[in-house]
Amino acid sequence: MNNFHLKVQRIEQVCLFELTWGTAQRLSAKITYPENLTLLYQEWQRTYLSFYKTSLRGRVEDSGSFQAPTLDWHARLVQIEAKFLSEFHNWLRSSKLYDIRAAITQVSLLSVNSRSANINLFLTCDSLELARLPWESWEICTEVTFAFCKINIVRSPINIHQSVAKHNHNRRAKTRVLVILGDDTGLNFEAENKAIQKLKHIAEIKFVGWQPGKNINELKGELKETITSELGWDILLFAGHSNETALTGGEISIAPNTTLSINEIIPFLNKALENGLKFALFNSCNGLSIANNLIELGLSQVAVMREPIHNKVASEFLLHFLQTLAQYKDVQEALTSASQYLKLEENLTYPSAYLIPSLFLHPEATLFRFKPSFIENLQKISPSRIETFALSALFIISTQLPIQNNLLAQRLKIQAFYHQVTGQIQVTESPPVLLVQIDEKSLKDATKDSKLSSARQMNRKYFAMIIDKLRTKGAKVIGIDYLLDRYQGENDKILAESLQAGVNSSNPTWFVLAETKALTGEKLTVLPEIASPNWTLQGEIEILPGYMQLLSPLDKSQPLYFSNLLAISHQLQRLKSQIINTTNQKQQGLIAVEDKNVEDNLKQSLQPKLNSKADFSKQIGKFLQNNNVKNITSLQSPRTNLQPITEFSYYFGQMWLHPIVDFSIPPNQVYRSIPAWQLLEGQNLPISSLQNQIVIIAPGGYGEAGMSKNGEDNFDLPPALELWRRLENPENSNEVLTGGEIHAYQVHHLLNDRMVVPIPDLWMILIAIMLGKTLYFIMQKNPRIRLQILLALGASTAAYGVLSLQIYLSSIAVILPWFLPSLTIWLYVIPTFMRRKAYE
Repeated sequence: MNNFHLKVQRIEQVCLFELTWGTAQRLSAKITYPENLTLLYQEWQRTYLSFYKTSLRGRVEDSGSFQAPTLDWHARLVQIEAKFLSEFHNWLRSSKLYDIRAAITQVSLLSVNSRSANINLFLTCDSLELARLPWESWEICTEVTFAFCKINIVRSPINIHQSVAKHNHNRRAKTRVLVILGDDTGLNFEAENKAIQKLKHIAEIKFVGWQPGKNINELKGELKETITSELGWDILLFAGHSNETALTGGEISIAPNTTLSINEIIPFLNKALENGLKFALFNSCNGLSIANNLIELGLSQVAVMREPIHNKVASEFLLHFLQTLAQYKDVQEALTSASQYLKLEENLTYPSAYLIPSLFLHPEATLFRFKPSFIENLQKISPSRIETFALSALFIISTQLPIQNNLLAQRLKIQAFYHQVTGQIQVTESPPVLLVQIDEKSLKDATKDSKLSSARQMNRKYFAMIIDKLRTKGAKVIGIDYLLDRYQGENDKILAESLQAGVNSSNPTWFVLAETKALTGEKLTVLPEIASPNWTLQGEIEILPGYMQLLSPLDKSQPLYFSNLLAISHQLQRLKSQIINTTNQKQQGLIAVEDKNVEDNLKQSLQPKLNSKADFSKQIGKFLQNNNVKNITSLQSPRTNLQPITEFSYYFGQMWLHPIVDFSIPPNQVYRSIPAWQLLEGQNLPISSLQNQIVIIAPGGYGEAGMSKNGEDNFDLPPALELWRRLENPENSNEVLTGGEIHAYQVHHLLNDRMVVPIPDLWMILIAIMLGKTLYFIMQKNPRIRLQILLALGASTAAYGVLSLQIYLSSIAVILPWFLPSLTIWLYVIPTFMRRKAYE
């Protein structure tokens, strides 16, 4: 905070103004003191006392209740106040003080523009005559028409012997307030009692003071014991009669005809300061000497009345002072607010009363304010009705899986576009998968010589023809995405012979066949007449549209998935080829040998054999378990396993951190497709050798494709794939995504360890709520920077969008939600920006 220190000294008829601030910056000016100002002050004071002639909180001459004075005295007080203030302000507007006013104004404007707090002007007067003047009414920023120029005028003694007292207590759970009720002769503290009692929800309050019949010595002992309590106090409030004294630092009346000087209670106050006393308010008369002495003592801040104050005015002041303080405003804001209330709302009833309060502040002090409790802090950040409605809608959207899947699909389309625009596509000469699709023409060819009428029961003789053709092209891993669970007589035998021929060759072909569960829970497996699990791999073909299939490490009975087995087969086949063809495999780190016979095991034992007596998938599992084989990403990557947080989310219908199928990758980098009829005819084939490719025989989008109903194997085309197809061929009208294409993408991800994990929208919305609420509070507190925050937020939103797109492409491979979290933050910011600015 940029604080100013202004010292005003009177030497005969000249006043010296000395302003210091910043790093040894200093200005001074000499100006003649107008004697008329003293005369007008004295006249104003006499008129003021004549108006408030009874129930004053000073030396009591006549007791009694407040009676409305005559209209003449009221009018007279208003007139003399205007004359007095006019003379005072004209003096302060002197051209000789221009540099001082301009310096304060300039720093104030810079403070507003730089979002700093309000400026404190510490005023020190060397005499009571100057100190009695209403400096708080000085309008300094008159050189510019700037309504938000805010300067707090606080007072400081000319001599300060102590620094702000150091507290040796721990932070209290609740603010402690000590209320001392003094002599109430001619006064009534009922209104103040009620006002103080309203603080009970945020403060612990203790009342102590004189009661009729109480022994004076006992009262003094009680005051000493209470003020010096080891529990300590944060606030000291005094209500009653008080006066200035020349030598004893002022005095307070604690009982009828009984006063205590400030010097007498200094030892008690010293102890209170050690125990945490921060602020004192003397809601009594003539408190200038009291405030000066307490600040010199080391108390950080004291509020007093410079002149005699009427009982009802004191009650009204305290009521509004405490109301503002209870709103967690500081004591400066509370005193200014209460004074403004007396000026604007009660000036007709209590003229000139707003000129009386003053705050004395130690230069090292931090303005006191109540600290909200934990529950109150929660209430402060709790959403409003409109926020609750908007956030509830966002929560519902973020937990509805169909909506989330649609948003995710659109995000992948944007990601695909970003791929294309930035050219960040990993181009491969040959995609890892060849997709042999049985389309409508292939289906006709397969059924023209067959008595089978159901497309689901594909002619297995046709499968045998495809397999034989693929073997001639060197295919070593072939997957069949069709169930082989029903009999076809002679066709079963033909297919079995083709499969056995592939396994029984010198360089065996690995076959991955389909299995699944029926709606009844019955397992649909390959007919034993066609193939045995001892020399083929059989995997679950169930598809979770848009998501990868995960393996549960704890569920030993869980079958491996079709795509996992294809990837494992391909990786083990490549490993075998590398071992056979490379003599320096150990130096390359392709295999870490724990058993020196592991190469022989891989070459000879880990091969499909027709005479095998053990399940082939279990043989593979045992081999991987016993040998430290690297690069089998389809099983070794942690992201292929079901994580506890993901499994937990299933109970609520969510897919938290479940890896997705990344359709933002161009399909020509994932698979190459060819109709089955074209493969068999051998015309214009785009392939020469299939030795390093995985082949999947799958339905090609015909209407009857499916396990239990027609079209079950055909899915809606994701927007990202639609974009790629349009870019490749604008006339492509195919709007079907087949199950075989999904398997191809899954195989690609497993081979490349490309498991993209989406961060849940709900999680990011919760973070966005905290950021949005923070911006909301900042904009409320600093209304002039709303436009800057809006522009910065716009830039940040765009930057976050680009960053999230780039992170997606990185090795981190996560999807950071953009739309809903950004919308959440803007829902906080836009209403605050649109709301009319307070200072306008």
